[in-house]
Amino acid sequence: MNQTMSKQVRILAIAPTARGFGYCVMEDEAILECGYKGVRGNKNGKSIFKIEKLMNQFLPDVVVLQDVYAEGCYRAPRIKALHRKIVGLAANHKCKVKLFSGNQLRDALLGDVKGTKHEMAELLARKYPVELAGKLPPKRRPWENEDGRMDMFDAVGLAAVFWMKRAKRAV
Repeated sequence: MNQTMSKQVRILAIAPTARGFGYCVMEDEAILECGYKGVRGNKNGKSIFKIEKLMNQFLPDVVVLQDVYAEGCYRAPRIKALHRKIVGLAANHKCKVKLFSGNQLRDALLGDVKGTKHEMAELLARKYPVELAGKLPPKRRPWENEDGRMDMFDAVGLAAVFWMKRAKRAV
């Protein structure tokens, strides 16, 4: 009898922000861990240190990031520099890198490129209720700063879209 074993693919999705980064570790569409890491001081240096710890702990096969160079994406130069360092770190760990634009995320998750981050977060909380429902922040009002927990939902969204695109290729 000839059986082929498909290797499980473990991904680390990272969503860098001005305050730190959100992350999600998934294996075969199951969330192993997700969260938010805040940093102060040398933000890029400390972020890279924490991301490398995550990579050493979870040994991902693929690192998933938002494409900071996509049309319509406006990210600070510091975030773009951090993005380049994360891509380099992934190469050092022999991980593949997959990039998705914000429009690809909204289109894949919501079917509408004009959807909001909160709508994506609500959808993800319904899809992964055990892991995320209790972490969903209230809808932000225009005068409020974005809740730090949204960075984690951004990372989970990146991971979920990675699996959605992978499943379409397999069909």
